[in-house]
Amino acid sequence: MVLNETYTLSNGLSIPKVGLGTWLIPDEEVASAVKSAIGVGYRHIDTAQAYGNERGVGEGIRSSGVPREQIFITTKVAAEIKNYDLAAASIDESLKKLDCGPADLIIIHCPQPWAEFRGAKRYFKENKEVWKALEDAYLAGKVKSIGVSNFLIDDLENILEDCRIKPMVNQILLHIGETPSSLVKFCKQNDILVEAYSPIAHGKALNNEELARMAAKYGVTIPQLCIQYTLQLETVSLPKSSNPDHIRSNVQLDFTISQEDMAGLENIGQDYGEDSRWPVFSRKKN
Repeated sequence: MVLNETYTLSNGLSIPKVGLGTWLIPDEEVASAVKSAIGVGYRHIDTAQAYGNERGVGEGIRSSGVPREQIFITTKVAAEIKNYDLAAASIDESLKKLDCGPADLIIIHCPQPWAEFRGAKRYFKENKEVWKALEDAYLAGKVKSIGVSNFLIDDLENILEDCRIKPMVNQILLHIGETPSSLVKFCKQNDILVEAYSPIAHGKALNNEELARMAAKYGVTIPQLCIQYTLQLETVSLPKSSNPDHIRSNVQLDFTISQEDMAGLENIGQDYGEDSRWPVFSRKKN
């Protein structure tokens, strides 16, 4: 069962291959979703300062009945925080809101503030300051692993050139039709585990006729096909849902996509529609 499977980070820490994404799940609703996921067998929960639901995520974990040490918790330093002192304070604030002891993973949410996503200013110096705050939190035992999100190759190179501790993950937008192969390859070469957020393209994949035909071929749902795709790329998959039935069905993955179909799926196009308003889904991001 995929929920029992893990990868190993560069520091030896095990991380579950599938996690529950909680983007856009309100704080007052997320505890229920987290409890449902843990009840099904999820052991990896992904949140962020920007989601505004760390408190609820912590509540869901504490009330789940599963020992804390069996749950992998990820949160993220807000993209707008770009200096050491604010980053260090924000890490402590996240830990307080979660109220679950040391976090398992904390990452920089984005190399630039969201309002400047993929803009001309790259914030290389500032990201090094935030990274130092994460390194210090790691060395102090506040967090068990550290990483980044939405970082391109040169963003990663900027951190790698003089860091004390290498990033252990890079969480990126990755799904069928949106697979940044060069970035994934670079991460693997540098022992940085890739995490795939929005593996179902924020739900837009559900309207794709090509994916519907492919899913029918394997006798699975479109979300199951999408999640399996990211897993076969050897990435962590972070599907988001607050629906208990979807949370359960998303991880019923007793099938394998053929190599030929994997190649074809990588080149399927994806129209994000109204979700293009989100920076990470904008086609102007490169």
